[in-house]
Amino acid sequence: MTGKIDIRGTTFRDAAQRHVILRGVNLGGDTKVPFAPDGRTHIPTDFAEHRDVSFVGRPAPLAEIDGHLARLRHWGFNCLRLLTTWEAVEHAGPGAYDEAYLDYLAEVCRRAGQHGLHTFVDFHQDAWSRMSGGDGAPGWTFEAAGLDFSKFAETGAAHLMQARYDPAVGGRQDSYPVMSWSGNYARPANGIMWSLFFAGADLAPGLKVEGRNVQTYLQDHYFGAMRAVAERVAHLDHVIGFDTLNEPSSGYIGAALSAPVVRYRGPIWSVLDGLALAAGSTRELPVVAPGQGVVGSERFNEAGTSIWLPGRTDPFRDAGVWDIVDGKPVALIENHFQRVGDREIEINRDYMAPFFRAAGDTIRAVRPDWLLFAEVDPFDLIKGHGFPTDAPDRTVNASHWYDISSLVTKRFAPDYLKHVLTGEERHSPSEIEDGYADEMSRIAAAASVLNGGRGSPTLLGECGIQYDMNGAEAYARWAAGERDPSIWHAQSTALTLMYNAIDRGLLSSTQWNYTVSNGNDPMIGDGWNQEDLSIWSVDQATDPDDPDSGGRGIEGFCRPYVRKAQGTIVSQRFDRESGVFEARVDVDPSIQAPTEIYVPKLQYPDGFGSDVTDGAKTEVGDQTFAVLTTAAGLLSIRVERR
Repeated sequence: MTGKIDIRGTTFRDAAQRHVILRGVNLGGDTKVPFAPDGRTHIPTDFAEHRDVSFVGRPAPLAEIDGHLARLRHWGFNCLRLLTTWEAVEHAGPGAYDEAYLDYLAEVCRRAGQHGLHTFVDFHQDAWSRMSGGDGAPGWTFEAAGLDFSKFAETGAAHLMQARYDPAVGGRQDSYPVMSWSGNYARPANGIMWSLFFAGADLAPGLKVEGRNVQTYLQDHYFGAMRAVAERVAHLDHVIGFDTLNEPSSGYIGAALSAPVVRYRGPIWSVLDGLALAAGSTRELPVVAPGQGVVGSERFNEAGTSIWLPGRTDPFRDAGVWDIVDGKPVALIENHFQRVGDREIEINRDYMAPFFRAAGDTIRAVRPDWLLFAEVDPFDLIKGHGFPTDAPDRTVNASHWYDISSLVTKRFAPDYLKHVLTGEERHSPSEIEDGYADEMSRIAAAASVLNGGRGSPTLLGECGIQYDMNGAEAYARWAAGERDPSIWHAQSTALTLMYNAIDRGLLSSTQWNYTVSNGNDPMIGDGWNQEDLSIWSVDQATDPDDPDSGGRGIEGFCRPYVRKAQGTIVSQRFDRESGVFEARVDVDPSIQAPTEIYVPKLQYPDGFGSDVTDGAKTEVGDQTFAVLTTAAGLLSIRVERR
């Protein structure tokens, strides 16, 4: 039976007050796009059908879902970050909820519990919406703001795989470089929408929609969609809470109007460039490459097309923030996005904290015991900006961690890593693992201000690796007939170092991701913008009777760990090469439930031996090892291969 989970200090606790490690996956990568018509991003579309789509079948048709959930449990996972999107719920128009989809999603949640998986719901987004290069918000949100998304691709206001990629050619294409989708955050479609969503009342007070400021209008509908889902799953005890919003962006908030916002690659945009392009100006922008600085320039919006709908205008220009003078854009209020009156804007204090409180109020009006899994702008987190101090009580740090270098380059070597942002070099697996652990520890430390300064558990809401790394070498070897696990050596090694670091920090995590429709085709991958991070692929699923069939790099993520501890976990460590797993638990003898360890047959094919502190009682189950003691103090556990 999968029961409730709560928090105590920096730990998750079950009903028996055992320290719980939540180790799970995101289900799934293609949930970002509609099931019908097929919305995977390699398929060209002008999004004309955006109100008439269906997400029923994402993450999997109900006839197939149990097999996938059983596989995840077999691999030792005990948690799901279950994806949905605002678009999936409210695509037909403001207030028009897709009842068939809500029924479907509730049934997926119910079945997850039957398979012993704690579940929290993630309202997912990347780059605001499918129409602006990502996923998340419905198309009508652009109409509410006054933007014409049909003009985004031609002007460069957004970078769209659906418009730039030719599926007849397939493969990698220069017109849509690998992992280029994130550059959309610097472009005007995203900059405008995020600024209005979080700070419209301050930054565009004159923009009203149905009598409400655009910020209030958009957030009211977002939280309405969240409540609609919450009401469908409120009766399920294994549903432990909701994410606030995946990887929210700051938009233009906090930026000077004329200052260029430099990222590690791609065109360099300023707020003024974005607003000018949106109004119909042609822009020529410098382009940077990792480690090379400026390598050229790129022209945008040669035709001088405005992305504002007929009869709609830029609310910032209307407010006198900028204008066109002698044919050139000019900043008139340079600090408009940095100050409100005499107050300097601080996005977490001024906008994220109220947003978190509204999210908490929304879900807890339906079920008061739910946890709130909170995220801030990941780019702000990288800069050292943490969480607001006045987030709601019982908030979890659900920030994300990736080896950003291997993520964006799709390359990994266990003996050398050069960080694409800092230039730092690491020269061995141990140095790479140490770097991972340090980065994760800083993410965990950001939560120290939560819950009245008591801190919170950290659950890495996303972490994972690209399976088509190193030129998709593993896929070529698979296509050539190789079936040995060694074809996934790079992926398994990267995952091993990642989970070693997670264990060192005693962190919970939900790996990105498990995608039912994943294929070994660089055109397809997870079905979204050529990402390919799924731990399972239909192309590897050759034996329906083998639960491991379809898995990729399984040795890297299917590993022993303490699921629940009779007290508080002090440490845990797994050496994949030797098969030795060691854990220490500070026992609370008042807890009358055992420490439970997942011990996978994959790592212990001939069984395992164990060594525990004297006096402890042990019990071996199906891929589990339980230890119960009546003595307070340190419990030591060692598991090794036979």
